[in-house]
Amino acid sequence: MPRGQVVDLLDHDGNWLARGVINAASRLRVRLYSFDRASSINPSLWAARIDGAIARRRLTGPADPRGAERLVFSESDLISGLIVDRYADALGVQFTSGGLLRWKDEILDHLRAATGARAIMVRVDEKTAKHEGIESIEQWHNGLELSEPVFYRQNGLDLAVDLRSGQKTGSYLDQRFNHVTVGQYLAGRSVLDVCCYTGGFGLVAARLGAESVVAVDSSRAALEEGQNAALRNGIEGIEFREGDCFDVLKELGQQGAQFGGVVLDPPRFAGSRHQIERALRAYGRLNSLAIDLLPSGGVLATCSCSGRVSRADFLNMLVEVAKRRRRDLIVLEQRGPAPDHPMAIACPESDYLKCIIAQVC
Repeated sequence: MPRGQVVDLLDHDGNWLARGVINAASRLRVRLYSFDRASSINPSLWAARIDGAIARRRLTGPADPRGAERLVFSESDLISGLIVDRYADALGVQFTSGGLLRWKDEILDHLRAATGARAIMVRVDEKTAKHEGIESIEQWHNGLELSEPVFYRQNGLDLAVDLRSGQKTGSYLDQRFNHVTVGQYLAGRSVLDVCCYTGGFGLVAARLGAESVVAVDSSRAALEEGQNAALRNGIEGIEFREGDCFDVLKELGQQGAQFGGVVLDPPRFAGSRHQIERALRAYGRLNSLAIDLLPSGGVLATCSCSGRVSRADFLNMLVEVAKRRRRDLIVLEQRGPAPDHPMAIACPESDYLKCIIAQVC
């Protein structure tokens, strides 16, 4: 059966259950999009769901034309396999479903019409391509290419994203409200921002009055963009350092370094249920090393973007870390992603981001 074919799902007695799109080469053979037999899967359905997703974002207020936001979040917006981020007047689009590519042009044309975007970068990353049995994609829609970064405004900062070489759809927008909340706790403190990428937590903390910031990441390109952002916004007192998160934390511990606050925002450690235990061990090691750098009264902001790791498992990991280090952890706040990354109740994995702010005693 050809990839992208619309199919009906029946039970053993032949009763109709749902309608979806098949991709025999995918680990997810059929993605379901309709539980109403009268509903067809066609360009009109995608257009309606995109419009619904955009309208959902407007429940929290009008769009900021200079800002950035997630417009479509896959299962959470009833379009499994489609992620859309807006940066000012440009879009970053990621397809994670091979079957959905049948309607790629219709979807992209509607996104342009609905948003007025001047350019759309379209991606299928190599890992997704392998799992979906398709070719990877990195191209501008309709050849309308941007040769320069896209500038946007976020948390009082002028930022830039290169849609050609950034992460997935460009950058990470889910933490932007957490950047501010965590930064308020870190005012007046020396801060270590680990796995900083382009410096989201560190830059905001510095803007909100942190005494000093050391921002660490393994990506030189990301650190260079962080340095550019600091210069662009006149932010001083932030140092960008290239290195592996575990190695840097261990080295700082051996040096007896201490910080008033540590932020941990590592990449996803568990991509499947088989990796959960290994991920929890990695989170445990990372948080143990971080706690060693915090005096009594220090603030730890620790995050997990692994949807397979539940909030309960993440908190239990912190319980074990505190026991091993003979420290008390007082949780000040438990946070999730920004509202434009909603959770579909039928898809628990969409409740993926955990951000725990705690005081170490």
